[in-house]
Amino acid sequence: MPGAAGAPGLRLRPLRPCDEVPAIAAHHAFSAENFTFLLDYSAGEPWAAYLERLSDLARAVRVPRDRVPSAFLVAVVDGTIVGRVSVRDELRASLAVTGGHIGYGVLAEHRRQGYATLMLRQALVVARARGVDDVLVTCDDDNAGSIRVIERCGGVLEGLVETPGAPRRTRRYWIR
Repeated sequence: MPGAAGAPGLRLRPLRPCDEVPAIAAHHAFSAENFTFLLDYSAGEPWAAYLERLSDLARAVRVPRDRVPSAFLVAVVDGTIVGRVSVRDELRASLAVTGGHIGYGVLAEHRRQGYATLMLRQALVVARARGVDDVLVTCDDDNAGSIRVIERCGGVLEGLVETPGAPRRTRRYWIR
């Protein structure tokens, strides 16, 4: 089993034109779990237009009022997309309560191999490079895997909040 120690080749990078098929497949796989892989992607949207929107958000150009500047990155191991990370430069509205600065997800077939920990560690470097020193990371209160990942990466539990519109609680962690 590769595991975190055996996966030094994991790296975060922006989506590319050649990623369309595997990224959309990942999007469908996450949808079956009620999770979103491609943030703000609309089925049938031209891939080049989607990539341009992501690039604009990463460069803080033409940011819609309901969004914040952010980097959307895929986690790749040996040329295979294993997950994704979003790193937000600032928090507004629900992001400040249950969203946080960093969101991440690992595809089901790649879970329990240490990738989430590597992804969060690398995302923290990206956040700091984008000017975010105190990072809020959240997860569902019943997500034992994410709790372990966040705590391994230095997360200190601030508390729990009720998730608006859902019958669950969200754990809020700060990583300084």
